[in-house]
Amino acid sequence: MAFTVDEEHISKAEQALGRQLPVELKQRLRRNNGGDLATEDADWILFPVYDPTDRKRIARTANHIVRENESWRQWSGFPEGAIAIASDGEGNALVILVGSDEVLAWNHETRQCQPVHLDWD
Repeated sequence: MAFTVDEEHISKAEQALGRQLPVELKQRLRRNNGGDLATEDADWILFPVYDPTDRKRIARTANHIVRENESWRQWSGFPEGAIAIASDGEGNALVILVGSDEVLAWNHETRQCQPVHLDWD
């Protein structure tokens, strides 16, 4: 079952990350805080924003975007200042770079980013 999230929790995550999230991502989070995303090449697990509303939401958002980014920023070759928004479970991430709202796929082996087309639904 999909969980929605209030704008205040998204705003708190943005403050902790130090930037606004792309509009499409915020809309998606409001409808479904976390869950799966698809691109042509991979399936991704979207990081939710932390939601302390009740025990179930706390448990479902334990891997929230702020916590995940603390970990991703330790990876060798991870783009400086980038925000990871999703993982494929194989060491790759969907990222947004500083000064851009474009979502890119970061490959941990090549340490390169490539444009992707996302289905936000």
